Amino acid sequence: MIKNITDIDLMSVSALHEDYYGRKILSYYISYGTKYDFCRFFEVTSEENIAYIVQFNAVMIISSKAPLESDELMTFILMNKPFRVEAPWIVLENLCNIPGYKMLKRTKFEFTDHRPANFDERKLITDPSLDEIYDILHEGFPTLAEHGLWITEHSHKIRRGLSRIYLYNHCTTATVIYDVDDHVLIGQVATKSEARGKGYARDLLYWIGHTLNLQGKKVSLFALDYRESFYEEIGFKPVSVENVIQAE
Repeated sequence: MIKNITDIDLMSVSALHEDYYGRKILSYYISYGTKYDFCRFFEVTSEENIAYIVQFNAVMIISSKAPLESDELMTFILMNKPFRVEAPWIVLENLCNIPGYKMLKRTKFEFTDHRPANFDERKLITDPSLDEIYDILHEGFPTLAEHGLWITEHSHKIRRGLSRIYLYNHCTTATVIYDVDDHVLIGQVATKSEARGKGYARDLLYWIGHTLNLQGKKVSLFALDYRESFYEEIGFKPVSVENVIQAE
């Protein structure tokens, strides 16, 4: 049974601290709590398992240690119509044929401790204009959230200390999507088209990984098929292959 929850302390749920999906749910819980219609939390109960779901705007994240009842979950997804659903394969394997969605493969990379050889910290901005960041990202990510939604999400998470955005040389950006339990997820890496091929993204990622590793944090990111070779070529370590489903 899937039910909306508003009166549970998700930080006390030990299973949510164990993997990416749980920590992603916790990042939204820490940022927004349970009071907003655009960020809703759900508990999925069965005789042998308790799972958790968050839907934040057009993204749905599912954390579960066991398969879920597929008909109920499929109905739930079709009713809420998220653009993307992220969940462990043990859940997604029963959703391969959900109408209107396609399965995408992505690789999880862990940062290795490269010291950036040519990084100029004078060109690094750690509190950039979000409008400037959005303009860079929008060029490379056509499915990026609408400007107002994106600004609201990231400004809120930055204020809560869960997210940081870096801007290098006013042309390359990368975002800490979350920092939970000393696990850091990096995403939204992009460079202006006229500055690509100069190594700025590589140098910024090396700096982020090295800096956060020194703080005792474990740093990772996800890459879809067409970006895998870039991260392999600059020395990041592929550690797992996962899937998401996304609206066609």
